[in-house]
Amino acid sequence: MNNPFVKTLLHSRGGMAALVLRVPVGLILAAHGAQKLFGWFGGYGLEGTAQWLASIGLAPGTLMALLAGGAEFFGGLALVLGLLTRPAALVSAVTMLVAIFAVHIDNGLFMANNGYEYALTLFAATTALAIQGGGRFALDTLLLDPLEKAAHSRGATSGQ
Repeated sequence: MNNPFVKTLLHSRGGMAALVLRVPVGLILAAHGAQKLFGWFGGYGLEGTAQWLASIGLAPGTLMALLAGGAEFFGGLALVLGLLTRPAALVSAVTMLVAIFAVHIDNGLFMANNGYEYALTLFAATTALAIQGGGRFALDTLLLDPLEKAAHSRGATSGQ
C-alpha cells in the first residue's frame, strides 16, 4: 500500500482479544449515547442532557450533548463493527476523559458515589483499542485487504 497513513489507520495485528474488547465496549458506549441523543433506555434525550450539561458548566449544552452523545453512539457502533476503530476509539477515550474530569472526579473512585471508576474503565478499554486497532475480525481489515491488493498489483504492473 502506498499510503502509510491509511495502512496505519486500518492495520491491526490484534486477534480475538480485540473483538472481545470491541463489541461489549462498543455496545455500552452506543447505549449511553442513545440515552443522551434519543432518550432510549431511560435516558433524558438531547434536550434533557443539554440542560444537565449546561447546569454543570459544559455550555452550550445542546452542542455538548450532541458531541458527547454522538461520540458515544456513533463511536460505539463503529467499535462494534470494527469500522475506523482507531479514530472511533480515540474520540470515545477523549469523551471518557471529559466525563471523568467534568462530572466524576470530585466523587472519588467508586461508582456507588458517582465516582470515575466506570468512565476510567471505558477510557482504558478505548485507549487500548486506539493503540491496537480493531483486530483481524474487524471491517477495517476488510477495507485494508483490497487496498493492499490493488497497491500490490499496481506495483507489479509498473515494474516496481
